[in-house]
Amino acid sequence: MTAIRILQVFTIMNRGGAESMIMNYYRKIDRDKIQFDFLVHRKNIAAFDSEIESLGGKIYRLDPINPLFPKKYYKSLRNFFKEHNEYSVIHSHLNTFSCFPLKIAREFNIPCRIAHAHIAIDKVNLITFLRQKENLKEIFKKIIKFQLKKKVKKDATHYFSCGKKAGKWLFGANTGFKMMNNAIDTQVFQYNQFIAAEYKEKFNLNDSLVIGHVGRFTSQKNHAYLLHIFAELLKKKPDSNLVLIGDGPLKSVIEKEAKNLSINKRVHFMGVRADIPELYQMLDIFVFPSFYEGLPVTLIEAQAAGLKILTSDTITKEVHLTNDIEFLSIDQPVEVWANKIADMPSFQKRNNREQIISANYDIISNTKKIQEFYIEQATV
Repeated sequence: MTAIRILQVFTIMNRGGAESMIMNYYRKIDRDKIQFDFLVHRKNIAAFDSEIESLGGKIYRLDPINPLFPKKYYKSLRNFFKEHNEYSVIHSHLNTFSCFPLKIAREFNIPCRIAHAHIAIDKVNLITFLRQKENLKEIFKKIIKFQLKKKVKKDATHYFSCGKKAGKWLFGANTGFKMMNNAIDTQVFQYNQFIAAEYKEKFNLNDSLVIGHVGRFTSQKNHAYLLHIFAELLKKKPDSNLVLIGDGPLKSVIEKEAKNLSINKRVHFMGVRADIPELYQMLDIFVFPSFYEGLPVTLIEAQAAGLKILTSDTITKEVHLTNDIEFLSIDQPVEVWANKIADMPSFQKRNNREQIISANYDIISNTKKIQEFYIEQATV
C-alpha cells in the first residue's frame, strides 16, 4: 500500500506552537499509511526541515504571500498544483491567510481542504493599541487579518481548531469546527528529577528559583512585561534567574531592555533549542503573560512537566488541565505577578502525565483520530 500524502501548509517550519504540534503528530503517525509533505512560504532552511526529510517528507518552497497583491502567489501555486496532482487533502495552518492556498486548491478540485485555526486575535481598538504598544505595521497586519478571516470559510471544506476560542474567532460560533488538540508526548515531558538536577547543574542554576518562558520574541508574547515582573521579583528573591527560550524579531529589543533594567546577568537567552523537554525540567515556575493566543501548546507541556504556571487571563481556560496553573490579569501592575511568585510556598514538582492523558492531550490517542480522518477523506 502506498502511503497517502497529506500537504501541510505553513509559513516556515521553525519551532513555533503550530509547527511543534504538527511535528508531534508526524512523529507518531503510521508513515506506511500516511505521509506528510510541507508547502512553506520562506526560502530559508528552518529548524524542523532536516527532521521532516528524515521522516520521508518533502518540502516545497514558495515566496511569501502578499495579501494585498496575491496574483503572483496564485500563479506560483497554480503551477505547483499542475505539477503535483497527488494530493487529495490539503491542511492549511496559515490562520486567516489560509484563504489564499485554499482558493487555488478549490480551483484544482482538491476534495478535502482544511483551514486550521491556531490563534484568536484581540480586536484592534485604542485600548489594545495602548496596552500592547504595537507599531503601526503590526496594527495594519491585524486589520488585514480581520478582513481576510471572512474569506476563509468560502474555500474550506473542513474547519479545524486548536481550541474553542480560536475556532469561534476564525470560523464563528456554531460552525461545526473540529477540535485537533495540541497534543504532546506526555512521556517525554513528564517530570524527571534526575534530568532536572542535571540541567540545573549544566547551566549553573543550582539553589536558584528558575522562572521560564518558551515563545517567539514578538509583541504578542509580551516579553517586556515579563522582564518587569522579573525585575520586581529580584527585589524579593535576588537569587532568581529568568530563562527565555526562543527567537524572533524582538529578541534584540528585549535583550536591550534587560540591560536597561540592570537584570541582564540574571536573564538567560537560550535561543532556539532542540532539547526543550529537558529545559522544562530545570524550570520551577512558568510565566506566560501573552496578549492573545489560541491554545498554547507550551502551557500543555509546562503542566506535563509539573511546573507552577502563571499565565494571562486572556488565555482560554481550556488549557486549565491541572491545579498547577493560575490566571492573572496583565492589566495589573507587575508587582502583583511578582508578589504571587515570591509568595508561592515551596513545592515538589509532580508527575502530571495521567492528568494530561485523561484531558485528551496525549499524542498517541489523538494521532489515531487524525490518521483515521485523513484516510477517510483520501479514500472518499
